[in-house]
Amino acid sequence: MTERNTGMFQTVLVANRGEIAVRVIRTLRAMGIRSVAVYSDADADARHVREADTAVRLGPAPARESYLDIDKVVAAAQRTGAQAVHPGYGFLSENAAFAAALEKAGIAFLGPSARAIEVMGDKITAKNAVAAFDVPVVPGIAKPGLTDAELIAAADEVGYPVLVKPSAGGGGKGMRMVEDRGDLPAALVSARREAASAFGDDTLFLERFVLRPRHIEVQVLADGHGNVIHLGERECSLQRRHQKVIEEAPSPLLDEATRARIGEAACNTARSVDYSGAGTVEFIVSADRPDEFFFMEMNTRLQVEHPVTEMVTGVDLVEWQVRVAAGEKLTIAQSDVTMTGHAIEARVYAEDPGRGFLPTGGTVVDLAEPRGDGVRVDSGLRVGTVVGSDYDPMLSKVIAHGVDRASALRGLDRALAETAVLGVVTNIDFARFLLADPDVVAGNLDTGLLDRRVEHFAAPEPSDDQIVAAGVYRWLQRWPAGSADPWEVPTGWRVGAAAPTSFRLATASRAEHVRITGHPGAATVALEDGESRSLTASLDGDRLRVVLDGRSDTYRVAAHDGHLWLASPSGTAMVREVEEVNVRTGDVHAGEAELTSPMPGAVIAVGVESGAAVAAGTTIVVVEAMKMEHALTAPIDGTVEILVAAGDQVKVDQLLARVIPAESAATDNTEKGDQA
Repeated sequence: MTERNTGMFQTVLVANRGEIAVRVIRTLRAMGIRSVAVYSDADADARHVREADTAVRLGPAPARESYLDIDKVVAAAQRTGAQAVHPGYGFLSENAAFAAALEKAGIAFLGPSARAIEVMGDKITAKNAVAAFDVPVVPGIAKPGLTDAELIAAADEVGYPVLVKPSAGGGGKGMRMVEDRGDLPAALVSARREAASAFGDDTLFLERFVLRPRHIEVQVLADGHGNVIHLGERECSLQRRHQKVIEEAPSPLLDEATRARIGEAACNTARSVDYSGAGTVEFIVSADRPDEFFFMEMNTRLQVEHPVTEMVTGVDLVEWQVRVAAGEKLTIAQSDVTMTGHAIEARVYAEDPGRGFLPTGGTVVDLAEPRGDGVRVDSGLRVGTVVGSDYDPMLSKVIAHGVDRASALRGLDRALAETAVLGVVTNIDFARFLLADPDVVAGNLDTGLLDRRVEHFAAPEPSDDQIVAAGVYRWLQRWPAGSADPWEVPTGWRVGAAAPTSFRLATASRAEHVRITGHPGAATVALEDGESRSLTASLDGDRLRVVLDGRSDTYRVAAHDGHLWLASPSGTAMVREVEEVNVRTGDVHAGEAELTSPMPGAVIAVGVESGAAVAAGTTIVVVEAMKMEHALTAPIDGTVEILVAAGDQVKVDQLLARVIPAESAATDNTEKGDQA
């Protein structure tokens, strides 16, 4: 590592939030530089705000009124005396107007020039710029203002399958893969429409579609004195809908000769725009022809996956962003760069893979993050963090380093097993599912692999032991402190037969009773009407120890909003406490027009026919769950649409019926009459 120098900037503002803001603040602190955080109202108590030396409120939760407001961010830097701004990634990190505004204010931008951002932000311009520096590009046609007719005419020469791509933006929006000439005209129309909606620019270009593509990117560092080096490559092929999930360094695909060639191509890409700072050049490589690579784009910022490069090279990329922006020369030559071992990263998202990867949310009521040699966690979480819908669902990143790829894979799986975000459903189980995939283990990757595997993933259900543990936790909480009326102590003792203490708990697909008799030092427990098992248990704060038939397990337990969360080495489970949730018959929030099942169960009655007019309060569907009937009533006047039949088995939150408001139904009928 380079010698510390705290004389360049005294104060740096971090124009971001979450895990990247925390990570940047960590390096600033190590360099002896004062850090300034910015925050929206939603992040007033966030971890990055707490860890910075000072913080400035930007505005309301919507990003356009806070993190994306250039004037507010620049004003915050001026008010706090910041000489430089680190943009993180996302938000304003690749905004040329932001870089220009900082320059005008006399504040250093920890990134490249506005010109470099502009050139690389337009895919057509970027492709033409790098081609002039002999960087290989995917065969295609890329010129501003191409008409549909020109694109169709060029496609035959490019060769099918072709990839239609928008010049602006990213994230896969507006991209279309076309295999047949006859499908191209319609694909161009839809691609233009989506690109215009997403980016305000419907400019398109064509590339040949690379079969079995792998996404490989190269980290570059450049200073303001003409020095450019690369720090090796990262494999980012495990993606879902063009969003990366697992990344690693180095790629298991490349040999040393190809690694040197692709690294030089990345450096030439940086030279094509007089780049300075840290940047990433992305390439597409065919799994069938690993010696052939093509330029895709350059990200003019730090990447989410930069930790894997730092772990194999020992270079702190954020520190070098600071040093380069302060005018220092790189003291690392290309010959000094070595890649030691292997590193792999998993992104932890607030999403539910078992429900189509829908974003989730909630309050982090407890948190477990792994530690130890070879493990790194970049996280913006703390207990009490509220995960809402205002920002990106990525919560943290878990990274493992090993002497080789196999040990890194094992290390990451162990680290993920020790990671628990209680209170929020995450993708951790899905990440571990991917790491165990035979093709992933073998390094046989491509950008379509993850999407092909999704249908084989089943979200793990809480085990019998975990459901029992949830019941035991509630049972232990009922024990009074000190002396108490023996009739109130939940031992189950009665004159005659024992009367077990019973808890009704539900998972996403089943509901069970947990029945416990005895005292914590000697008890029996049964799940539903099953066989009794011996039990001893103890509770120390949020740590629950349960011994079932002589086998001991320790859980981290948290309760919130009618749910119990249990984390152990075998994974995290969530169960609902039925006694506290949806106990009332017809528990439907006023104003809702959709009726969903409050629990897994069976439809035992449908009160009306589909198409019938109903008044608010009319019973629509009756669901039996856990020996209780739940009558779901119409929350509003309207016309009902029935989506189930008596006898159907339904899951929790399954849509059972929909009530169309009377006014809307009347409007629909009027429109139909007008059309007739």
